[in-house]
Amino acid sequence: MQVEGIRDDDGSVLLRLGRSLLRWFDTGPLEARDPAENAEVEDRVEWSRILPFVGMHLTCLTVIWVGWSPVAVLVAVIAYLVRMFAITGFYHRYFSHRSFKTSRVGQFVFGVLGAAAVQRGPVWWAAHHRHHHAYSDRREDAHSPIVHGFVRSHMGWFLTRKGFTPDLRRVRDLLQFPELRWLDRFDILVPVVFAVGMFGLGVLLEWAAPELGTGGWQMLVWGFFISTVACYHGTYTINSLSHVFGRQRYRTGDASRNNWLLALITLGEGWHNNHHHYPSAARQGFYWWEIDITYYVLKLLSWLGIIWDLKPVPVSARDYSARRIRPRRR
Repeated sequence: MQVEGIRDDDGSVLLRLGRSLLRWFDTGPLEARDPAENAEVEDRVEWSRILPFVGMHLTCLTVIWVGWSPVAVLVAVIAYLVRMFAITGFYHRYFSHRSFKTSRVGQFVFGVLGAAAVQRGPVWWAAHHRHHHAYSDRREDAHSPIVHGFVRSHMGWFLTRKGFTPDLRRVRDLLQFPELRWLDRFDILVPVVFAVGMFGLGVLLEWAAPELGTGGWQMLVWGFFISTVACYHGTYTINSLSHVFGRQRYRTGDASRNNWLLALITLGEGWHNNHHHYPSAARQGFYWWEIDITYYVLKLLSWLGIIWDLKPVPVSARDYSARRIRPRRR
């Protein structure tokens, strides 16, 4: 019997909604994109799956009630810097470009640290980034501001069905590690543990050092939600702004630019034209005056033996005159 106002296919709609909600916690086995998928469907925002992302931003507004304290702001800044480094140094320069080597244990630890930034798992992240380099600023490049505009390039691209299903053919080297596939499937676990840890830190400080004026909820809002959202948009600027604002040193066939301000915000990623010119290097600030904090930390880790074989920028690549864009004479 059909209830008035309820379509026959409502059951399937509810089933799809239920599956989307389940994927907040379990994304399922990594699935490749179906090449036969209708482009319009692929580009449609999956609202049921992005509610946690929306919630992350809205929760930042609770700072009105929890207030602030110097220690909470300091912890938020530290959490931002550590997780930004995990994205730039590990998700980007290691998983996406293999610009240095480490042990299998180190690789998993790097993946866990990157997952704490709430930007999905390392396999998903690397697959999309390698696709970006293959089609930079062309129609196939999902986060090109030149082709798709600011909002789409900044964050709209990963909120769609296409964004949830990367091209796994580009990451076969990573798929051979079951622990990385597991981390991608349950990528929500690390942020949850991190958030609980922040709340626990606030409770501990409230009990042990009440003069600091912080507590569990305040530390959760600042140390997790605000710092995470700041890390989100700091990372996204490399997609949306570093192909629009800045200077081009090399002819790379795209609109990538070097931007010193974005380099500071993202610990070195703002030297984006350098990176597109020679993507496999561990260093993106090619010259001493191009501050690349991520590279400095990677160098320290290499001295400690945690990583090794950092790929340098060859002099021939850095100074290759045929690829350089010379300033016009007036």
